[in-house]
Amino acid sequence: YMYGTNWHDRSKQVPLKLTEKSVRGTISNRLKPAIKNDPVKLNAEVEKANLQTVDTCALSPEHDTLQLRFTLKILGGLQEPSACNNVEFKQSYAKAVSDYIEREAFTELGKRYAQNLANARFLWRNRVGAENIEVQIHILNNNIDQKWTFDATKFSTRNFDCNDDNVIALGKYIAKALASKDDFLMLKINCFVKVGSGQEVYPSEELVLDKGNSKTKKSKILYSVNGIAGMHSQKIGNALRSIDTWYAEFHDPEKTAGVIAIEPYGAVTNLGKAYRTPKEKQDFYTFFDQWARGTNLKRIEDEHYVMAVLVRGGVFGESDK
Repeated sequence: YMYGTNWHDRSKQVPLKLTEKSVRGTISNRLKPAIKNDPVKLNAEVEKANLQTVDTCALSPEHDTLQLRFTLKILGGLQEPSACNNVEFKQSYAKAVSDYIEREAFTELGKRYAQNLANARFLWRNRVGAENIEVQIHILNNNIDQKWTFDATKFSTRNFDCNDDNVIALGKYIAKALASKDDFLMLKINCFVKVGSGQEVYPSEELVLDKGNSKTKKSKILYSVNGIAGMHSQKIGNALRSIDTWYAEFHDPEKTAGVIAIEPYGAVTNLGKAYRTPKEKQDFYTFFDQWARGTNLKRIEDEHYVMAVLVRGGVFGESDK
């Protein structure tokens, strides 16, 4: 949920509402050769009004800070798949996961998830151009009383070389929950972002498949719950699992996409590319079929990647053929 407040006085937090506006834009898309090469047709085309009705969200003139708050539950139990109809595979899978937990204890993954909370990657576009970003994290489990406050601007979103004691401490709690058989960790995240008085903020955008041809319909619909602007849980989840620096092209300055989200094929939709292809034997299924049947992978980074996909979840079956 998103609220408006002030950086130096956070006593009052006002829920942010969506507003609708209609704008008269210009035609600016790429035109067909027959139109762009004919001045008369070009003039006739650009004279048309590009009418748009869109949702927007902004702080009030009295507020200079966006507050985003959500809760996050981290679950264990990776040793047991939710469903598996092959007894032999289930046994070899459970052994592979248990061996990883015994050796690695989710330390690396826990640290990376913790850094993505500390650096406020989950803000997405709201992070750009922010003067100050403060992330408050509170463990809500009854038997743990632990809080942290992070200055998100001090933590990189481009690598995971961080050695901050508080990030490591949070990472250990996350790793312990992931490594458990049936335990969980409940976190409350409260983030304050100083973006400036009256500035626009960016909730999630709804995917509307049937917009129709009517120009009276909105071309951009933003996400809200009970009238309060918000972020999709999937969008926050995608930010938290953006920890993949283990794909082959990461260290190539010309080809890298930077840190990408954990996906079976390393898909980056806004670039239209898969960075982990079966042809190069770098995808999840290639690794998983070997690893879950007892074959050791060549690199520990590949094991981290496989376990991160299992944390993400999915249906990973194969045909009986």
